[in-house]
Amino acid sequence: MSSSILLFLSLFAILLFFAESQSFVGVNYGQIADNLPPPDATVKLLQSTTIGKVRIYGADPTTLKAFANSGMGIVIGAANGDIPSLASDPNAATQWINSNVLPYYPASNITLITVGNEVLTSGDQGLVSQLVPAIRNVQSALSSASLGGRVKVSTVHSMAVLIQSDPPSSGSFNPALQQTMNQLLAFLRDNKSPFMINPYPYFAYQTDPRPETLAFCLFQPNSGRVDSGNGKLYTNMFDAQVDAVHSALSAKRYEDIEIVVAETGWPSRGDSNEVGPSVENASAYNGNLITHLRSLVGTPLIPGKSVDTYIFALYDEDLKSGPGSERAFGLFKPDLSMSYDVGLAKSTHQTPAGWCIPKAGVSDTQLQSNIDYACGQGIDCGPIKPGGACFEPNTVASHAAFVMNLYYQTFGRNQWNCDFSQTATLTSQNPSYNACIYTG
Repeated sequence: MSSSILLFLSLFAILLFFAESQSFVGVNYGQIADNLPPPDATVKLLQSTTIGKVRIYGADPTTLKAFANSGMGIVIGAANGDIPSLASDPNAATQWINSNVLPYYPASNITLITVGNEVLTSGDQGLVSQLVPAIRNVQSALSSASLGGRVKVSTVHSMAVLIQSDPPSSGSFNPALQQTMNQLLAFLRDNKSPFMINPYPYFAYQTDPRPETLAFCLFQPNSGRVDSGNGKLYTNMFDAQVDAVHSALSAKRYEDIEIVVAETGWPSRGDSNEVGPSVENASAYNGNLITHLRSLVGTPLIPGKSVDTYIFALYDEDLKSGPGSERAFGLFKPDLSMSYDVGLAKSTHQTPAGWCIPKAGVSDTQLQSNIDYACGQGIDCGPIKPGGACFEPNTVASHAAFVMNLYYQTFGRNQWNCDFSQTATLTSQNPSYNACIYTG
């Protein structure tokens, strides 16, 4: 998000915890609005979901008290305006910890403190030079309070800290930030703290609004993009952006530092001249992102695990400035109802029965793209290979039907998992035949 996020009085991100896959997904909740429910109502809402952690952009006392004994991990933040005093005076850092952590911990399970937001790309060189000293002083204050190691310290970056990100293997940090970045990375490694980044495929689509780019950004079937540097195939923009950051860390030999996605999301509406905002696109991006993270497929450069990811935002923000889309990233409405369903509720929101099959009239080219995409997400496509129970009839349509259904059943029987760029539909008639058994 833009630097206007620094104006948030008490902005949250929530991190969804799926125990069965040990993956994490998150959401930001802001208060540039005059119609939001009180924090205790928000806590009850989150407890009705699969959300396990919450991030607050600030350290609002009412909010921290509301989350006490909720069982949720909490990330709090020091604002950019706090950095000069935190950097220049260790006592200021001690006072900040004494005021914003100790009165609430451990009933409020504070796990991480973010010092500043997108400081390195703010253009304020004075603030940039003070960032790492502020972080070090906050860490020292935590250690003095016997919380060193229990509460981590980091800061959040925009993707603009990279001077290059395409292809992902070429990812590298802006050399103008080298001195501060080197100091920061050394701190993060020494303290086992994460590198926090704000990737937004939505903004990437706005700069290249072609249908194939939209599919790539929404995790929908597409031909993919091959990294010319290492030959790896990317089927979505999110993985490409995360791996660009990983490559930048690796180039500095800090590939062991954990990456956390501090913000990502898609608006459900916008102004008439904005490209991309819609309920359909927002539902597809966030729903498919959650499915992708739950799959534990990981990224081409970080396979077999999911990157902790915070989705922006929990609620719409009706007072936020800028284009209409800036006020429409919310997953929930102020009355606590869903803006659209991405499967957050503890009641599963799954279709109790049915199979996912291609719609009539879909081209073989599109169906093959569906096959390639689904098989690339880690499901078992062996049955459609020669000798497999579902190889015959050896047609693209038959193979696509089996694979699309298996994807739908594997990643949750949710509407967005039987979409495939609007080429799929649900049926109550079992498509199984002979020895080819469709899960359902």
